Amino acid sequence: MSTVWPLPSEVLDVLAGVWEGRRLIVFLTGAGVSAESGIPTFRGEEGYWTAGSVEYLPTELATFESFRRDPRMLWSWYLYRLGVCRAAQPNAAHRALAELEETIGDRFLLVTQNVDGLHLRAGNTSERTFQIHGNIEFMRCATGCSTRLWPLPAGVGPVAKDTLVDEHTFELLRCPDCGEPTRPHVLWFDETYDEEHYHWDSAQVAMGHADLLVIVGSSGATNLPIRMAGLAGAHGVPVIDVNVDRDDFTALIRTPEVWIDILQPAGQAVPAIVRSLTPG
Repeated sequence: MSTVWPLPSEVLDVLAGVWEGRRLIVFLTGAGVSAESGIPTFRGEEGYWTAGSVEYLPTELATFESFRRDPRMLWSWYLYRLGVCRAAQPNAAHRALAELEETIGDRFLLVTQNVDGLHLRAGNTSERTFQIHGNIEFMRCATGCSTRLWPLPAGVGPVAKDTLVDEHTFELLRCPDCGEPTRPHVLWFDETYDEEHYHWDSAQVAMGHADLLVIVGSSGATNLPIRMAGLAGAHGVPVIDVNVDRDDFTALIRTPEVWIDILQPAGQAVPAIVRSLTPG
């Protein structure tokens, strides 16, 4: 893998020490990585949705309460977002992380807040990728009759913005086990993390077995990523934080003894980090 962007010497020193270790190298990715593939950030203008004469904010839509009130409208919004995700392609950061997993195997762990599935499309495996906010390509029973996940059925695909899905398609979005409605497999604002669906425990346990945490394109605005950064400090794990702007991690948590900010796009910084982690 080639790159023209040189890493700062302090980063190279940290990575050289990590390469000699035996424990996990953990990457935590957020919306900034997907934005470089053309997926608007969740809270950006593209997230708005109009139903009738009402314009909804993403934070108003992405709740179980909103789904309970109008599941057809909510599914329509997510199927619009599905089209945006499917139109995007993995970028240099995604490809570099897939290459690193292939190279270092069990030492690699990817924890992603992104629901677009681009990491898996780039070649990362589901076994070493914790999708802590879910995956928009999957659904599960809204009544919780089981914990199973299903891919979206054949015949269910993207819809145009501000367009309700037709009744026939909506009927396809039923639980194959009990026949009740399904929901998108995503974590909503009025829900909490759990281990079963979102790796709440295992993502935190991993920080006790890590040699390095690399945060990429995450604002540090949700509970589990903040906990992971805090645990890095508790366990003496160095942190490299890649973002185009200063983020909430910078303001909220500085417990790790080694915390290095790289104010560069993920597509530049991540391939450089991966190359330095795999010398020769």
